[in-house]
Order: sequence, then structure tokens, then C-alpha cells
Amino acid sequence: MTLPDITVTRTVPAAAEKVFDVWLDPKSPGGLWFGVDRVILNPVVDGLFYHAVKHEGRTWPHYGRFLRVDRPRLVEFTWVSEGTRGIETLVTVTLEPRGDETEVTLCHSGLADGEMGCKHKDGWSFVLSALAEVLASRRSASS
Repeated sequence: MTLPDITVTRTVPAAAEKVFDVWLDPKSPGGLWFGVDRVILNPVVDGLFYHAVKHEGRTWPHYGRFLRVDRPRLVEFTWVSEGTRGIETLVTVTLEPRGDETEVTLCHSGLADGEMGCKHKDGWSFVLSALAEVLASRRSASS
């Protein structure tokens, strides 16, 4: 049985191009791949990724492949981890310009029910909040 789709939305104080670039750059603070223990990342259609995250005293490997990469509007990739029970799930990130800001919406579908599946909402909320905070601090520093 699967959970309903998890959707998290944040308004980020930066242009969509900047948000997109930070999201896919493992060297950019605030991006999904930044600060992980190990990352292999090829963000092109059919490109693969692997990253290992330390959390709760252990390492959690994540794997997937990119399905769509449309700068600066969309990134879609599969997501496989222990938290998905090894099932390939789908993450879609859309970026909608809102003046000089960007509304980032992340939808994760296909998660198995249970505690591990439900924890993904907290994880994605943390990731989008970190992205917004880093880009807000960059904006303040450049003002």
C-alpha cells in the first residue's frame, strides 16, 4: 500500500535559475546534495545519482535516476532508499517564478505507508527550508 503523494511548497527569495542551479550543485550550500557524506551526481536525463546521508547515527544511502531536467522550471527523478523499502519512487520539483522569488513545489509519490514513508515529508520540508534560508542569507549579504 502506498501513501498519498507528499507535497511541500516553499517560496525562495531568488530567481528560478539560481534556485535550479543551487538545487543541482553538490558544492552549493542549501542544495539537496550539499553536505552529504558521498555523492555521485549526473543531472541529465537518464543520469544516475547516489548519495549517502548521515542521520540518526547511521548512514542512509539514496539512489535514483533523472527523468526530466528542464532548467529552470523542473527536475524529476526517481528516489530509492531504505526509507522507500527499496521501491523506486518519484520526486518532482517544480520552480515557478513569482516576481524576484520562486515558488518551489516538491511532490514525492509512490512511498510505502508506515513510519519510514511518512518521515519523508519532514525530510523534504527540512531540505526546502534550508534552501530558502541559504538563498535568503545570500540576498541579504548582497543588499
